[in-house]
Amino acid sequence: MKWMNVEETLRGAEEPLFWVGAFTVASLALWLVYRLLSGFRIWVLGNGKLLSPKLGKWAVVTGATDGIGKSYAEELARRGFAMMLISRSQEKLDDVARMLQVLYNVETKTIAVDFGKSDIYCRIEAALAGLEVGVLVNNVGVSYSYPEYYLHIPDLENFISNMINVNMTSVCQVCNSVFFFFPFFCRSKGVILNISSASGMYPVPLLTVYSATKAFVDFFSRGLQEEYRRQGIIIQSVLPFFVATKMTRIRKPTLDKPTPDRYVAAELSTVGLQSQTNGYFPHAIMGWVTTKLVPSSIVIFLGARMNRLQRTGYLQRRR
Repeated sequence: MKWMNVEETLRGAEEPLFWVGAFTVASLALWLVYRLLSGFRIWVLGNGKLLSPKLGKWAVVTGATDGIGKSYAEELARRGFAMMLISRSQEKLDDVARMLQVLYNVETKTIAVDFGKSDIYCRIEAALAGLEVGVLVNNVGVSYSYPEYYLHIPDLENFISNMINVNMTSVCQVCNSVFFFFPFFCRSKGVILNISSASGMYPVPLLTVYSATKAFVDFFSRGLQEEYRRQGIIIQSVLPFFVATKMTRIRKPTLDKPTPDRYVAAELSTVGLQSQTNGYFPHAIMGWVTTKLVPSSIVIFLGARMNRLQRTGYLQRRR
């Protein structure tokens, strides 16, 4: 009799455990299906038709004469936007503007300013006044000439000022110009793409100031998106890993280091689907590995090791 009571007690204890296990397995299965469907929606189907002149006639791109910025300008012009190009060199701006006019038959305007200075925004606002802007790409940025320890950076005071002005102040001020001057709120539509960097996902030793400014861009963008998403405005933080550009000094593109054109085409398909994106599927995998799978201490250690080697090689070549 006692033995039968023990068996009944065990059966009674097993039943709740069975349902807990079944619920856990079902929850994990549903989560996995959701993630797979979300990934398919983002990386296969995309949202490529969202960005069109229906948002507004004009697209504004800063840092538009090279690399990713130039590719954004080309792709948006191909989609029919009139282009406002902003960068430092008037000669390069004119070359890009002529190319867009010839290839895509779109209207172009240019503003030549040095984003390292803080007294330029009245000129930008005056040039943009009256334009119906649908898309803004805050792409202008500057990095180190080579990896270096913070206190060893040449002309450190000017270096800090220039990097903050170019990488951080420009994003805030140009967003302010767009919000203040243009009918984003009246039309309840508009897209702002703020180009951060994978370096902003965690500290990168020997590129410490750069990675900190890019972390600011990411936080600023995600916070601003939450503030204004109910008005129908999309603000996206874009965090690419290495792309084959002059800034990265990568000459030969690979699967994980794409050309700017390939990267931009992939990134634009994520607009409206992700508020924070690595923009390109191989980069998304790298982002997941380095932020979710590998401890941050190891990522920081490996980044420091890589940059020390690059620093040593650069200094040896200079000798």
